[in-house]
Amino acid sequence: MEPRAFGIIDRALGAIDNAIKVLTVPARSVRPAPPAPGADQALKPAERQESIRLMRVNHSGEVAAQALYQGQALTARNPEVANAMRRAAAEEVDHLAWCEARLRELNGRSSVLNPLWYAGSFGIGALAGAIGDAASLGFIAETERQVEAHLRDHGERLSQADSRSRAILEQMRHEEIEHGAKAASLGAKQLPFALTQAMRWSSKIMTRSSYWV
Repeated sequence: MEPRAFGIIDRALGAIDNAIKVLTVPARSVRPAPPAPGADQALKPAERQESIRLMRVNHSGEVAAQALYQGQALTARNPEVANAMRRAAAEEVDHLAWCEARLRELNGRSSVLNPLWYAGSFGIGALAGAIGDAASLGFIAETERQVEAHLRDHGERLSQADSRSRAILEQMRHEEIEHGAKAASLGAKQLPFALTQAMRWSSKIMTRSSYWV
């Protein structure tokens, strides 16, 4: 018996189901969160508040990443590329779960704007996938470059006492680099300068908004 070939409606329903899960169900990681080096240190109120805000931004980024990959998988023309997008999304679930767990440990909350980030990122991903696989992969490669720089910046802004959050961000940073390299190996196309700048500006809007709400 041949495996069932899923049509666009099946995949669209799957995408809707995934969106509901990401936005309403606590994420479960396959791997444990990276261990913090050394003993835990008590955070001062201002340090804890800054950690909450930065981890909230990173959590929103992972929500957006889920949507981006799922949107691109929905419209990808090459099955290999679509499967690569789904695998990347599955790997990013660990990042999402780690950020959620760390927010709970800090007595923080996720951004109320996450549904907006998911919807926007899904639409961008679906559009990129519809343009063509090379452009879609180029979008992923550029996104991962920007995310890697963003995570490095957050690692530097966190208090030295918050070694647990720093360990999570460092592991995430290494894996984002790997995802970008994977996209490049599959044939990513260099994006126009104007588009990369637009991506940076949209990222700033999301990070600055999620930092506060």
